Amino acid sequence: METNEKTSRREFFRAGAGLVALSGLVPAAGLAVPRAAEKEPDILPTEDLMQEHELLNRILLIYDEGRSRLERNRPFDPATLKRSASIVQKFVEDYHEKNEEDYLFPRFEKAGKLLDLVPVLRKQHAAGRKLTQAILTLSDKAAPTKPGAASQLARALDAFVRMYRPHESREGSVLFPAFRTLIPEKELREMGELFEKKEHELLGPEGYEGMVVEVAKIEQELGIHDLDQFTPHA
Repeated sequence: METNEKTSRREFFRAGAGLVALSGLVPAAGLAVPRAAEKEPDILPTEDLMQEHELLNRILLIYDEGRSRLERNRPFDPATLKRSASIVQKFVEDYHEKNEEDYLFPRFEKAGKLLDLVPVLRKQHAAGRKLTQAILTLSDKAAPTKPGAASQLARALDAFVRMYRPHESREGSVLFPAFRTLIPEKELREMGELFEKKEHELLGPEGYEGMVVEVAKIEQELGIHDLDQFTPHA
């Protein structure tokens, strides 16, 4: 069923959870009756953060493609990289990472937990912002035609991808699961609602969903939108 209304990530997941609950209907007196104990789950902020990592992964694929074309002198519009880096700056750095820095990292530092990991994550956030600025500068339409600019841009893309793949995997497998043990469940839910409010304040009514649409457009322009093209055909 189609609708013209904007649906937030939370509303989407809650609707999905309702469908899952309905799959547990049991007959009673000839009618399907939902289980009384079913409770619609809340979407936790760590689940939001994990989903945001998957959008970042799609941008990393765009960066991989851009680097490959630069190194092989294959033609493409470098504006696709500039647009991708702008999404990284606005969504990943100014929203996603800012939430981690303001709400997650301090909790670990206060609790004396993961003190070998959190400083490195902070350091990599700072390094990522410098790389993003370099990509924005070097991906201006004229820049790749300048001597040495194309190779500099390829190196910046490679450095960003090389750092962020292990960065986000360590957050997803270590930091986020540990965070759920640090704060009460009620506060965790409240934090999730705060994240959603901040998302729409910064990114507008479409929020995360709008970023997904923009990334999909760039994938289409580069010809890497068809998922099946990544399937090995032996």
